[in-house]
Amino acid sequence: MKKFLNAIVVMIAFHSHNLISQEIEETVVVTSAYIDTTEINNPLYVIDGIDILDDATSSLGDAIDSYLGVSIADYGAAVGQPIIRGMSGNRVKILKNGLVNRDVSGLGADHLNDLDLNDIQQIEIVKGPSSILYANGTIGGIINVVDDCISALNYELPEVKVGYETQSVNDGSSKNFNYKNNIGGFNVNFGYNKIDFGNYDIPSGALLHEEEHDEHDEHEDEEHHEDNMSFLNHSDYAIEATKFGISKVGDWGYVGISVDNLESVYGIPFHGDEHGDEHGDDHDDEHGDDHGDEEEHEEHGDERIFSTTDSESTTIKGSYNVNGSLINKIDFTFRNSDYVLTEAHEEEEGHDDHGDEEEHAPTMFMNEATEFGTIFDISNDISTQKVVFNVVDEDNSIVGEEAFMNPANNEEFTIGYYLSRDLNLFNVDVGMRVDQIERSGSVTDEDHGDIDYYNIDDTANSFAVSLGRDLSDSLSLSLGFASVERLPSVLELFMNGPHLATGRFEVGDPTLSSETSENFDITLNYEKDGFYAYASFYITDVDNYIALIDEEDDHHDEDEHHEDEDEHHEDEDEHHEDEDGHDDHDHGNLIHANYMQEDAEFDGYEFEFGKSFDLDSGVLDLSFGRDVVNAEFSDGHYVPRINPARNIYSLSYKQNNMVFRLNLKDVDKQSDIGEGESETDSYKMLDIRLTKIFSLTDNNELRVSLFGRNLLNEVARNHSSFVKDEVPLPGKNYGIKFNFTF
Repeated sequence: MKKFLNAIVVMIAFHSHNLISQEIEETVVVTSAYIDTTEINNPLYVIDGIDILDDATSSLGDAIDSYLGVSIADYGAAVGQPIIRGMSGNRVKILKNGLVNRDVSGLGADHLNDLDLNDIQQIEIVKGPSSILYANGTIGGIINVVDDCISALNYELPEVKVGYETQSVNDGSSKNFNYKNNIGGFNVNFGYNKIDFGNYDIPSGALLHEEEHDEHDEHEDEEHHEDNMSFLNHSDYAIEATKFGISKVGDWGYVGISVDNLESVYGIPFHGDEHGDEHGDDHDDEHGDDHGDEEEHEEHGDERIFSTTDSESTTIKGSYNVNGSLINKIDFTFRNSDYVLTEAHEEEEGHDDHGDEEEHAPTMFMNEATEFGTIFDISNDISTQKVVFNVVDEDNSIVGEEAFMNPANNEEFTIGYYLSRDLNLFNVDVGMRVDQIERSGSVTDEDHGDIDYYNIDDTANSFAVSLGRDLSDSLSLSLGFASVERLPSVLELFMNGPHLATGRFEVGDPTLSSETSENFDITLNYEKDGFYAYASFYITDVDNYIALIDEEDDHHDEDEHHEDEDEHHEDEDEHHEDEDGHDDHDHGNLIHANYMQEDAEFDGYEFEFGKSFDLDSGVLDLSFGRDVVNAEFSDGHYVPRINPARNIYSLSYKQNNMVFRLNLKDVDKQSDIGEGESETDSYKMLDIRLTKIFSLTDNNELRVSLFGRNLLNEVARNHSSFVKDEVPLPGKNYGIKFNFTF
């Protein structure tokens, strides 16, 4: 409450001067970095929708992976969850047109972000004061996907877009159709997108179990089978998405409604096996201990594990120009979303090895959410000021054989404030928010089936400020500080069961405290005579950092650990003697892991420099960038799954209606590993794209893009992925993309 009162006092102080009403004109500028946008102030990057249009179809994470400080945790081609400066999961919020996209990606590493990238305007990557305004717990930042399905401007001419793409790595294709028009004074927007990709090719030697087979001469036939496997099984995916929006625009503002539907089906290339020990014992008897794992792999190799998703969301969005003495305009958004992900097992034809076994029942992950947000623009002639109110009601439930969490509810109420003002010496940006959050759930005792219910009601306070100053006409400096509080997610609180996507039996903790991060960063920008340079250094201290820690990987002194372990086993033995049939919890091949807290420190840097050359025939841009993230717990152990350092080389050439881009991402070996992790080797990812624009008439345009991904055909493993050893990144990929606008 004290923090809340202090926040109110600060807000009143900022409002103590006279407010002068005015109409603020905003212009959308789309570029690759460091500009203001109408959607969110002061983003770190803005990715032009045209770049998404011309490039190979990919996940959200893969689309932003080449930007400094941004990486992904992939789980095959369909899933790519974003990471910003080492922060992932619920510390990075994905937004769709300014509201958090409430799917179930936070409940599983194998769950995709439910977003359609067809016909988007831009992707904004935001950190700092303005990000606080739009979502809570954003220690890493936010990623906002913007489209104009609900248009704030009148469409001037009818527009039809038709697109087609094919890729070699997955023998797949994508098709899209978009229509925009102003009919009877109403802006109508319709979009359709269909993606159908097969299993993707991988470089030779990318499968680790292939190498294991090579060591055993007696399995030459099996070797031959594995050596011929040039693709990753169950890495296929298909998506079908539709969206419809209608809006009305006037001098008073605009208002509109949109309906989005996305359905997908995608294979899961790796899935942990909680029953592996049962099969392993049988195989050991027949073939010896050395080959138990091989036989297990062979036995389960024909079982297809896949997920299907079905999401529907209805959004009402608008803006009303008040032009009053205090309030200039009011932006409001209401969204109701219903998301269902079903994970199922499917035995392929001819596979009857498990005839005596119980069939796997599907598991359903469901999320239903209602959210309302409103932003009051109280800007004046000397400053930009915004006040936000937000209300969320969200229900999570998991039903089925692999239901690892009981139903949970999340309710949030938010008040936030943002100020941007240009002073004589520097420009200041300030953001603050107070979140009242209530999480309700339960945990079922594994031994007795008893259910303990919890209702956790708490307040999270966040604050951020940045100071910017032009040191010269070509050099600018900015300093940033942020204190962000994040309450534990429902997964971290109430998880209690087998999570096969991570290969672990995960146990949450309802007594977890809030994470509190303090971030300091300094950024320099230089631009003169076609030369530009950017450098940013940051330190983030996180108190009570929540991490999934494998039970056998304790952070205590070894001697103390063993002493405690002996005492624990003695107590455990006594406990199990009193129970019939419970010698120990048998979780099969799954690693037992707990959500635990420990202070952690993240630090790193990003820098980029480049030169633009104005040639007679066009413009040539050359650049080099590097990003580094270090993350350690307070006891000196490394935080797991932190992406390694990267060098990014880029070349871009633009000539009239032609654009050529080359990007080389040189990823270092990661040897700073958490306990229980394995190292990952370095690799180089070479991508190119050539786009030619043909202007057929004044209003007709054909864009043809030729692209190549991983042209060096490198065996690449993403260290941030839970399944890096089992799921390598795709091999060499060629493709062509057509986009016709008329």
